[in-house]
Amino acid sequence: QVQLVESGGGLVQAGGSLRLSCAASGLIFNINPMGWYRQAPGKQRELVAGISTGGSTNYADSVKGRFTISRDNAKKTVYLQMNSLKPEDTAVYYCNRLGSYYVWGQGTQVTVSS
Repeated sequence: QVQLVESGGGLVQAGGSLRLSCAASGLIFNINPMGWYRQAPGKQRELVAGISTGGSTNYADSVKGRFTISRDNAKKTVYLQMNSLKPEDTAVYYCNRLGSYYVWGQGTQVTVSS
């Protein structure tokens, strides 16, 4: 079955950077548009960045200019480079297919201190 394993989170000071990775298995990765989502305490899960099968990207306004999503189809991995982090970026980050979800992974915690 499909498995999504996120990694790379941690504790970082405001203004710092992190690079998240999501390794996928059990699917034909290169035909799936993928996204990074996040869920902060007490809030709904939201899409922060998406990447199409052809590499086109889109971002939530809150992260535009600071986050970059990319994918490596050979490694079946999608990345999220996060720069200029803010305390409001604190959340559990997940990856999944855009639009029609697979089973969610465990996510990776990102905590940004002020």
